[in-house]
Amino acid sequence: MALLIGIGLAVPTGLPLAAAAEPQAPAGTALAVLDTLPVKGRAPMTGYSRDLFGGDWADVDGNGCDARQDILQRDLVERVMSSRCSVMSGVLYPDPFTGRPLTYVRGRSMVDIDHVVALGNAWATGAQQLSPLNRIQFANDPLNLLAVSASANRQKQDGDAATWLPSNKAFRCAYVARQVAVKAKYRLWVTSAEKSAIERVLAPCPLQRVPRDGTLPDPAPSIGGQAISGNGTSAARYRNCTEARAAGVTPIRRDTSPGLYSVNSHMDGDGDGVACE
Repeated sequence: MALLIGIGLAVPTGLPLAAAAEPQAPAGTALAVLDTLPVKGRAPMTGYSRDLFGGDWADVDGNGCDARQDILQRDLVERVMSSRCSVMSGVLYPDPFTGRPLTYVRGRSMVDIDHVVALGNAWATGAQQLSPLNRIQFANDPLNLLAVSASANRQKQDGDAATWLPSNKAFRCAYVARQVAVKAKYRLWVTSAEKSAIERVLAPCPLQRVPRDGTLPDPAPSIGGQAISGNGTSAARYRNCTEARAAGVTPIRRDTSPGLYSVNSHMDGDGDGVACE
């Protein structure tokens, strides 16, 4: 039996008229966490100052080293130390924002420590309401910090995902996922434009998970044939050394590029930790 609606239209009785609900993103994914964030407009920047986030780098984890040195030690390879906490030089391999290796030399470096959720953006999306202590924690939280290209970091300034994204497209999913994780941790909000931009970035990687606390590099899960290195950048898998050499990534060393090595270890014939020697 059918219920007539208008002229010539019939809908079977007993069937729900409401549209089927959209499937929810799996728990722990950046899309699922994004949906928990409030959506509001930007608050005024009135009264904003870097000093409201503690000014200089702080040692919030009490390990005796400030957050900048902690991140340099976490993200750089081939480090040369002048003391337990002081990194004199090293290599960022790769820079997550550009995908290129960069050399860090103290005092004349191409490497900055980026606030993934910029301090100015945080101020305009809820950090005004944080306590002074929580703002210092925010500015020194390893979850919100990455060693990156100094020039790219300065191009970003206080931009959110709607106004700035890394040129390294392979890193964008991990980048916005980290922004979502930070905003969720500190109960900040997103603007409608920011949320839409993050959803567009995550559309091809809907299972991208938010990172863990950030004190240590994230694990290297396999995602669509790629691995994610310690700082969250993707690493391509090559069928053979000819392809790898053509891409300019050889030799592939386990100690300096663990993410890249992990998906290309099949080319390390002698098992010495170096593929395509």
